[in-house]
Amino acid sequence: MSEQPQKHAASLEWITGKLENIADLEDKQLLAPTGDARLVFIKSITDSVKISHGIIAPFYEMEDNEAYKDYIRTYPGSEEATTGERALELLLSGYAAVGILDQLYFFDVLHAENSAVSETITESVTQGPSDGFTENLAVNLNMVRRRYQSSQLKMESMLIGNLSRTKMAILYDESRVNHDVLAEVKEKLQTLRVDILQATGELEKYLSSDKLRIFPKTIVTERPDRVVFNLSEGKVALMMDTTGYAIVLPSIFNDFFTAMDDKIQFPFVGRFLKLLRVIGVAMTLWLPALYVAFTSYNPEIIRVQIALLVAGSRATVPYPSFVEVLIMLIMMEFLTEASIRLPRAIGPTATTVGGLILGQAATQAGLVGNIMIILVSAVAISNFLIPLNMMSFSVRVLKYFFVIAAAFLGLVGVVSCLVGLMIYLCSQRSFGQPYFRLFFMDNISFRKFKKGGGTDG
Repeated sequence: MSEQPQKHAASLEWITGKLENIADLEDKQLLAPTGDARLVFIKSITDSVKISHGIIAPFYEMEDNEAYKDYIRTYPGSEEATTGERALELLLSGYAAVGILDQLYFFDVLHAENSAVSETITESVTQGPSDGFTENLAVNLNMVRRRYQSSQLKMESMLIGNLSRTKMAILYDESRVNHDVLAEVKEKLQTLRVDILQATGELEKYLSSDKLRIFPKTIVTERPDRVVFNLSEGKVALMMDTTGYAIVLPSIFNDFFTAMDDKIQFPFVGRFLKLLRVIGVAMTLWLPALYVAFTSYNPEIIRVQIALLVAGSRATVPYPSFVEVLIMLIMMEFLTEASIRLPRAIGPTATTVGGLILGQAATQAGLVGNIMIILVSAVAISNFLIPLNMMSFSVRVLKYFFVIAAAFLGLVGVVSCLVGLMIYLCSQRSFGQPYFRLFFMDNISFRKFKKGGGTDG
């Protein structure tokens, strides 16, 4: 027979004991000549105006505690809890607890942030929640706690920066987190010496111990649902005031190819979409390098018709293939950067028109071949398949290493560069976790690495 869960009596001592290490937990003592009471609530998800006007002010206005109890019973949204578990559930869902005359009452004072919340900008959404983090830490904590109503969700706060004194929160699920990773993160934050810290990207750079990094090892995201999902997987989230992004760690290579919309799709469809992104990365890295290798060094590997087609398209090009590739790739980088930096109203239009004009003019002038235009367009499109910008930027830079290797050694250089990349990925760790866990190992939970050799393997 299965053992029935033990029920605890509702008391503020038991509740506050369960909610220890939660920095936004408020525990106030209300003292008046007519009696005293105790008020407990979670500041990040409750409305301070409702608490002040509906709970605190009437306490000091009543003649005695019995009159206050009568007021409580008629207050809209008030509720009594008979068990500690129910009391904990109410407190985590936005209620305030008032203990008076050895009895416990709960008031619905949930504060749902809507006015200050805007849609995500850098991470597109097709289905699911579209709200994104703001530059207010209290608002961001509100969005996370409304989605993760568990007493195991702990929040610790600290100040970072000798001059900026930036508020920061460390969030984790105590029952799921890898405590070795948590201890390492806290140690790095406590030993951090910096004057000004204004963005999570700066903090991410300081947290890394690698002097030479190619790939990101932490996720910087503006989506509360991504943070909540990763917290449930046993990861740690760092949130800062004055910035609308959060850091999730540790993060592995596969995490950067997962869009939150994949969780809504059918499993087969979600896997197919992720496979498309992996193929897109491969195309971004290999297509320019293979073009150089097959054109200048190893044309015998491809079919004769394709070799003749490429040679015909390059008949008027006056320089080697790797120069042609570098010119077009750099021009595409210019267009991409311009689309990011220009005002949103004119950015897409200006870069699209500029790309069309440059591509057509360069082809007609004989500076590049028609196939090169197709290849660069395919590379640009495939690079945009990556959901998270940090990995997208890394891949954009990495493809030049493949092109340079192909320019010197042909296909041998491409293969050597690929082997070196695989060795590098397999040797990397993200806060002790194997970084290059493969695409088909998604069903292995992150929490399985919590015990036994997690930091070494």
